[in-house]
Amino acid sequence: MTLTAKTALVTGSTSGIGLGVARALAGEGANVVLNGFGDPDEIEALRQEIASTYGVPVIYDDANLSVASEVARLVTRAGEHFNGLDILVNNAGIQHVAPIESFDDERWDAVIALNLSAVFHAMKAAIPLMKRQGWGRIINVASAHGLVASPFKVAYVAAKHGVVGATKVAALELANEAITVNAICPGWVLTPLVERQLADRASAHGTDVTSEATKLLQEKQPMLSFTTPDAIGAMAVYLCSDAARTLTGAALSIDGGWVAQ
Repeated sequence: MTLTAKTALVTGSTSGIGLGVARALAGEGANVVLNGFGDPDEIEALRQEIASTYGVPVIYDDANLSVASEVARLVTRAGEHFNGLDILVNNAGIQHVAPIESFDDERWDAVIALNLSAVFHAMKAAIPLMKRQGWGRIINVASAHGLVASPFKVAYVAAKHGVVGATKVAALELANEAITVNAICPGWVLTPLVERQLADRASAHGTDVTSEATKLLQEKQPMLSFTTPDAIGAMAVYLCSDAARTLTGAALSIDGGWVAQ
C-alpha cells in the first residue's frame, strides 16, 4: 500500500501520539501537515527532519484548535496548499484531573473545546473537501476513556465519549461517500509526557521508573506493557488502506485489555 500523493493533516503532531501517526503516514508517502504547540525552532527542525527522512512535503501550522475559526482555517490551508485533503487525524488533546465539585469551569471549557469541539469543527471543514475528491479517511484519536470512565476526569471522559459518538454519526452520514470515519482508543501510551510523569513519580516515591511504570499500568491494564506512538501510527496506516475501506464507525481499542475487564 502507498499513500503517495495523499495529504494528511494530523493535529497535535509535534510530539507523542500525533507525531507517531505523522511519521507513519509520511513513511507511506503522504504529504503531511503538522499542527501543535512547542518551541518554534524545535518544530521547524522536526518538520525538516520528517521531510528529509521520508522524502515528502511537510508543512506546519500553529492554529489554536480551541478556536473554531482557527480549526477551519487550518483545514482550509491544508487543502489549498496541497490541492486537497485526504486524511484527517484529530489527535490534539489536554487533560485536567479534579473532583466534579471542585472542577474549574474554565478547565472544563478548555478540555471540551480542544478534545471534542475541535474534532467537530475539523470534520465539518474537511468533509466537503473529501466529498469533492470522492475519497477520505477521518481518524479520531479517542481513548479508553471514550468507552469507560475513571474518577476525577469528568471533562476528559465526557469529551472522549463525545468523540466516539461523533465518529459514529459521521460514519453513518458518509457511508456511501468512500469516506470512512473511525476512532482509535488507546490505553496507556509511552509518550514523552508519560515518561516525565513516571520520572516524577519515581522521584517523589523514592523508587525507580520501572517500578512506577508497572504500578501505573496495573491501575488499569491487564497487559503490563505500554502502547507506543509508532503502534498507533501503524494502526492509522491500516485504517487508510483499501483493506479497511468497509471498516467505519468503529471505536478500536489498543489498550492492553483495559476495557475488556
